[in-house]
Amino acid sequence: MTALSLTLEHLSAAAPVAAVDVTVPSQTLWWLNRATGLVLLVQFTLVVILGVLSTARRLPFKMPAFVTNELHRKLALMTVALLGIHIVTSVLDSYVDIDVWDAVVPFASPYRPIWLGLGTLAVDLLIAALIATAWRRRLSERTWRVVHAFTYVAWGASVLHGLGTGTDARNPAVQIVTAVCVVLVIMAVAARVAGLVTLPQPARITALIGLAVAPVLVTLWAVGGPLAPGWAEKAGTPPPESTATVAVTP
Repeated sequence: MTALSLTLEHLSAAAPVAAVDVTVPSQTLWWLNRATGLVLLVQFTLVVILGVLSTARRLPFKMPAFVTNELHRKLALMTVALLGIHIVTSVLDSYVDIDVWDAVVPFASPYRPIWLGLGTLAVDLLIAALIATAWRRRLSERTWRVVHAFTYVAWGASVLHGLGTGTDARNPAVQIVTAVCVVLVIMAVAARVAGLVTLPQPARITALIGLAVAPVLVTLWAVGGPLAPGWAEKAGTPPPESTATVAVTP
């Protein structure tokens, strides 16, 4: 045996090989999921507003139909595509325990079940509205309008989902974006309701009062909920696993 071989054997016997713990970051999908969620809120808000503009008959201003209709349709398709990325990153991300079933069935996830469930509910309602739009020629006008109105409920559920589930609810920039989205949709829907001459006046007044009170109630809930300390535990968040430990041997 050579001197080199004897030296290596001596070192191996004197110093046993120990496993080396290497911390590997595993938050890429988590960050992507959060980013797509915020962008989705903005896009969904624009889709709702454009939908109001394309159907309203009495507004302070009137946009050309080809602008509102085409932009509404294309932006809706972009929103669906981004929603797919948002769902896929949620399922693939090991940072939280979310599976494919949780993306379809509301309130079934162990991770913040109510608030994640609202997001799933928003997805289901949006899919129902898209199916109704694809089959519009086979549906009556009344049926299509009722199903298409699910988008308003889906938008509201997505706002609560973002506040209740979103890690960035306390971020001032996220709060500003959310507040602007809420105000814009409330204003657009209020203008739409005010212009519904076929709706009895008491019903219109009730709806307008409800639109004015809703953001106040959401704000009060957010201050005492997602924006308050200890929300993660109250919302049902399991202990996070932000890193993975890998044993490396020479």
